[in-house]
Amino acid sequence: MTRDSETRARIEEHWKASELGDIAAEHAMYAADAILDYPQSGERFRGRSRIQAQRGGHSAQRHFTITRILGGGELWVSECVITYDGEPTHSVSIMEFTDGLVTHETQYFADPFRASPSRAALAEPMPGRD
Repeated sequence: MTRDSETRARIEEHWKASELGDIAAEHAMYAADAILDYPQSGERFRGRSRIQAQRGGHSAQRHFTITRILGGGELWVSECVITYDGEPTHSVSIMEFTDGLVTHETQYFADPFRASPSRAALAEPMPGRD
Protein backbone atom coordinates (compact mmCIF):
# COMPACT_ATOMS: atom_id res chain seq x y z
CA MET A 1 0.00 0.00 0.00
CA THR A 2 1.20 3.50 -0.77
CA ARG A 3 1.09 6.22 1.87
CA ASP A 4 -1.81 7.91 0.04
CA SER A 5 -3.84 4.70 -0.12
CA GLU A 6 -3.19 4.16 3.61
CA THR A 7 -4.35 7.70 4.37
CA ARG A 8 -7.47 7.27 2.23
CA ALA A 9 -8.26 4.02 4.05
CA ARG A 10 -7.88 5.76 7.43
CA ILE A 11 -10.22 8.56 6.32
CA GLU A 12 -12.77 5.99 5.15
CA GLU A 13 -12.47 4.20 8.52
CA HIS A 14 -12.99 7.56 10.27
CA TRP A 15 -16.26 8.18 8.44
CA LYS A 16 -17.47 4.60 8.99
CA ALA A 17 -16.73 4.95 12.70
CA SER A 18 -18.60 8.27 12.71
CA GLU A 19 -21.63 6.54 11.19
CA LEU A 20 -21.44 3.71 13.73
CA GLY A 21 -21.00 6.08 16.68
CA ASP A 22 -17.64 4.52 17.56
CA ILE A 23 -16.12 7.63 19.15
CA ALA A 24 -12.73 6.05 19.92
CA ALA A 25 -12.22 4.73 16.37
CA GLU A 26 -13.57 7.98 14.88
CA HIS A 27 -10.81 9.97 16.58
CA ALA A 28 -7.92 7.49 16.37
CA MET A 29 -6.38 9.33 13.41
CA TYR A 30 -6.12 12.70 15.21
CA ALA A 31 -2.87 13.86 16.78
CA ALA A 32 -3.10 14.52 20.52
CA ASP A 33 -2.70 18.26 19.84
CA ALA A 34 -4.92 18.39 16.73
CA ILE A 35 -7.03 21.46 15.96
CA LEU A 36 -10.60 21.43 14.61
CA ASP A 37 -12.03 24.67 13.22
CA TYR A 38 -15.68 25.45 12.44
CA PRO A 39 -15.37 28.78 10.54
CA GLN A 40 -19.11 29.40 10.36
CA SER A 41 -19.52 29.42 14.15
CA GLY A 42 -16.04 30.76 14.86
CA GLU A 43 -15.20 27.82 17.14
CA ARG A 44 -11.82 26.15 17.52
CA PHE A 45 -11.34 22.91 19.43
CA ARG A 46 -7.76 22.23 20.47
CA GLY A 47 -6.69 18.68 21.29
CA ARG A 48 -8.07 15.26 20.36
CA SER A 49 -9.85 14.92 23.72
CA ARG A 50 -11.81 18.18 23.22
CA ILE A 51 -12.61 17.33 19.61
CA GLN A 52 -13.88 13.94 20.72
CA ALA A 53 -15.85 15.39 23.65
CA GLN A 54 -17.70 17.97 21.54
CA ARG A 55 -18.67 15.35 18.94
CA GLY A 56 -19.60 12.79 21.58
CA GLY A 57 -21.97 15.22 23.25
CA HIS A 58 -24.15 15.67 20.16
CA SER A 59 -27.78 14.85 20.97
CA ALA A 60 -29.03 14.50 17.36
CA GLN A 61 -29.29 11.24 15.45
CA ARG A 62 -26.47 11.57 12.90
CA HIS A 63 -25.81 9.73 9.65
CA PHE A 64 -22.89 10.24 7.29
CA THR A 65 -22.95 9.77 3.51
CA ILE A 66 -19.56 10.31 1.90
CA THR A 67 -19.83 11.61 -1.65
CA ARG A 68 -16.14 12.09 -2.42
CA ILE A 69 -12.68 11.89 -0.88
CA LEU A 70 -9.84 13.63 -2.69
CA GLY A 71 -6.30 14.33 -1.70
CA GLY A 72 -2.71 13.35 -1.54
CA GLY A 73 0.26 13.74 0.73
CA GLU A 74 -0.61 15.95 3.68
CA LEU A 75 -3.90 17.46 2.42
CA TRP A 76 -7.22 15.61 2.05
CA VAL A 77 -10.80 16.76 1.43
CA SER A 78 -13.99 14.84 2.17
CA GLU A 79 -17.37 15.89 0.84
CA CYS A 80 -20.29 14.42 2.70
CA VAL A 81 -23.88 14.81 3.70
CA ILE A 82 -24.43 14.68 7.43
CA THR A 83 -28.04 14.08 8.37
CA TYR A 84 -29.01 15.44 11.78
CA ASP A 85 -32.38 14.11 12.99
CA GLY A 86 -33.42 13.55 9.37
CA GLU A 87 -32.29 16.96 8.08
CA PRO A 88 -29.38 16.87 5.59
CA THR A 89 -26.46 19.27 5.83
CA HIS A 90 -23.70 19.28 3.23
CA SER A 91 -20.21 19.32 4.68
CA VAL A 92 -16.66 19.71 3.44
CA SER A 93 -13.89 18.50 5.70
CA ILE A 94 -10.33 19.64 4.97
CA MET A 95 -7.77 17.53 6.83
CA GLU A 96 -4.08 18.28 7.14
CA PHE A 97 -1.84 15.35 8.08
CA THR A 98 1.59 15.21 9.70
CA ASP A 99 3.30 11.87 10.24
CA GLY A 100 0.08 10.02 9.39
CA LEU A 101 -2.15 11.89 11.87
CA VAL A 102 -4.63 14.73 11.43
CA THR A 103 -3.11 17.87 12.90
CA HIS A 104 -5.66 20.38 11.59
CA GLU A 105 -9.19 19.93 10.29
CA THR A 106 -11.51 22.61 9.03
CA GLN A 107 -15.18 21.73 8.48
CA TYR A 108 -17.67 23.81 6.52
CA PHE A 109 -21.42 23.17 6.67
CA ALA A 110 -24.14 24.24 4.24
CA ASP A 111 -27.86 23.56 4.16
CA PRO A 112 -29.41 22.44 0.86
CA PHE A 113 -31.39 24.97 -1.15
CA ARG A 114 -33.86 24.77 -4.01
CA ALA A 115 -32.44 25.33 -7.50
CA SER A 116 -33.50 28.52 -9.25
CA PRO A 117 -35.89 27.96 -12.15
CA SER A 118 -33.90 30.58 -14.09
CA ARG A 119 -30.98 28.14 -14.35
CA ALA A 120 -33.05 25.10 -15.41
CA ALA A 121 -32.06 25.33 -19.09
CA LEU A 122 -28.36 25.40 -18.13
CA ALA A 123 -28.19 22.76 -15.41
CA GLU A 124 -28.47 18.99 -15.22
CA PRO A 125 -29.14 16.94 -12.09
CA MET A 126 -26.12 15.79 -10.13
CA PRO A 127 -25.80 11.98 -10.11
CA GLY A 128 -27.38 10.40 -7.04
CA ARG A 129 -29.43 13.47 -6.16
CA ASP A 130 -33.21 13.72 -6.17
